[in-house]
Amino acid sequence: MSSLITSFSPHIFWDVDVQSVDLEKNGVFVLQRVLQYGILKDWLLLKSIMGAENIKALAVQLPTLDDVSISFLSNLYKIDKSEFKCYKNKQSNQNYWSY
Repeated sequence: MSSLITSFSPHIFWDVDVQSVDLEKNGVFVLQRVLQYGILKDWLLLKSIMGAENIKALAVQLPTLDDVSISFLSNLYKIDKSEFKCYKNKQSNQNYWSY
């Protein structure tokens, strides 16, 4: 399964040795990278490899995620935003520099 990692866009894993990334062991890392830096082709590939249920289970555990990705996953998989670990953490952090 690690050979499938080379099918993703190269810019997603620009800072790591692609051959050392294991989709099963590093699923959370791969999911986060695809959501942050991937294009539609990468998302469709990830979805076909991991499956919707696995993505849902991993997504709610992600420590950080941007607002657009949270909204995307929330709408796609009908997950309340409050179920995301990163959403809960974001709500508890005060932003002293908001304009």
